[in-house]
Amino acid sequence: MKSPPFAYLAPETLDDVVRGLAEAGEDAKVIAGGQSLLPVLALRLGRPSVLVDVARVPGLDTIDVVGDEVVLGARVTHATLERHPLVAAHAPLLAEVAPLIGHAAIRTRGTLGGSLAHADPAAELPAVAMLTDATIDVRGPDGTRSVPARDFFVGYLTTVLAPDEVVEAVRLPARGARVGDAFAEVSRRHGDFALVGAGARVGLDEDGRVAELRLAFLGAGSTPVLDVEAGAAAVGRAPDAAVLGEVGRAAAARLDPHDDLHASASYRRRVAGALAARVLATAARRAGAAS
Repeated sequence: MKSPPFAYLAPETLDDVVRGLAEAGEDAKVIAGGQSLLPVLALRLGRPSVLVDVARVPGLDTIDVVGDEVVLGARVTHATLERHPLVAAHAPLLAEVAPLIGHAAIRTRGTLGGSLAHADPAAELPAVAMLTDATIDVRGPDGTRSVPARDFFVGYLTTVLAPDEVVEAVRLPARGARVGDAFAEVSRRHGDFALVGAGARVGLDEDGRVAELRLAFLGAGSTPVLDVEAGAAAVGRAPDAAVLGEVGRAAAARLDPHDDLHASASYRRRVAGALAARVLATAARRAGAAS
């Protein structure tokens, strides 16, 4: 199918991007890699009258470490996340997850900011942003505001972005010592959106007990899901298989997944529990827990 007709803007500064969005109102959409937006247009699921292309805006494709944060421009591609040395050193979960996104051609064009703004609950990067306690910097007419990832996603394909705002950068804490991450998902074929997935972060204290535990799920609700209760059940305990399995099962029981043509809610909940136990064990081992 062909896209509906639209006007095309290619501003060269972020302020001009915001100005273009403000002038077009709710009929405008930002386009970067186009890997989420173009299928929406081709299927006529969206009919924006104006596309504002951020490809010419400088500074949106950089990766830096500032203090104890990794700062990634919104236009950093999935392929760059796979191979950038600063990502590998300070935010390795992004490098681990990126190869699971679509196929190589998609990862070459698809962007971090685009994935977050599209807010597909089955996509990997929104869940990772919540898991790693990322902050999303958003530019609008009044300047830049910072939104914690846990507050950014408010519904299916819906975020707190106003029509005249654009994602500028994503900041996440550099992974510290005695902290491990892991991610796993189940999909029908490699490159498909996941039926369900789970990510875990485990931090250990000097005695090898759990000091921090975070769990996030994708494909298990209308938004990515951060389980805020999982940590309380594990902190201060030894990260053995029994404890981590208990935490994973309890987190999965709190999910409220949906049925669709691809999987039932009960299947998603059962698989989420198994994945949670698996990624918790891997994250604990990477943090330095005795196996």
